[in-house]
Amino acid sequence: MLLIVGALTVMVCVLGGYAAGNGHLGVLVSEPFEFVIILGAAIGAYVISNPMPVLKQTSHGFKMAFRGPKYSKDSYLELLSLLYTIFRLARTKGLLQLEQHVEHPEESALFKQFPSVSSDEHSMTFLCDYLRLITLGTDNSIELEQLMDAELETHETESGRLHHAIQAVADGLPALGIVAAVLGVIKTMGSITEPPEVLGHMIGGALVGTFFGVWMSYGFVAPLGAAIKATHEAEGRYLHCMKAGLLAHVQGYPPSVSIEFARKALMSDVRPTFYEVEQAVGRLVQN
Repeated sequence: MLLIVGALTVMVCVLGGYAAGNGHLGVLVSEPFEFVIILGAAIGAYVISNPMPVLKQTSHGFKMAFRGPKYSKDSYLELLSLLYTIFRLARTKGLLQLEQHVEHPEESALFKQFPSVSSDEHSMTFLCDYLRLITLGTDNSIELEQLMDAELETHETESGRLHHAIQAVADGLPALGIVAAVLGVIKTMGSITEPPEVLGHMIGGALVGTFFGVWMSYGFVAPLGAAIKATHEAEGRYLHCMKAGLLAHVQGYPPSVSIEFARKALMSDVRPTFYEVEQAVGRLVQN
């Protein structure tokens, strides 16, 4: 929603301001092939410069930018509750009790209690992989943290490829606008014998290319890339939250302390308070 509001604001302010200053909007659409040159070249360059996995991510990235981060405060509260349940089970009944849940998470009654977590395939894979390592006897928190950091770095690199690809398009659009403008000038020079009013119209149409390239770059494409990047970074905290809780558990902290480590890894706008987490896990203990 915010992305749509922002895009409409850019359009209304730029085009409305131009029209309010006695500008003729018809001039901006008098040379439609300028748009074809710029947008077509941008799309072609995007396809040339990116591997197939990034191209396949593009539509998903647009959807992500429009919806924003998928994890809310309630989502994190449910995640912390799940971590508490896991750590409490391991502490009271032993690590072997986790094996049945980790090996077949889709059938686990424990995970089914927390649907927003269990329905997230990537996060569940991350969580179960490290719980499996812990049940197999991995108790060196430093080595485990290094392994987690390597996986998270790979995940962040993969997620960042789409943002960098879109930012590259944004950086190239002004230059492509100049290309379209130069072609328009070349076309104008071929009609140099025309009257001044005709030449003026043609030169104005050529300059539309420069305007359109710069406007698309800084008004739409670059902000879209920034929105995708911000969403990726916000969602990456979900895995960092798991990491902090798992490492605290391996280091021997009790469940209530381990999830406090995890809670502290969250951004302030989605971080449940200490008392909210305490109430949530208190209900779990009572049940």
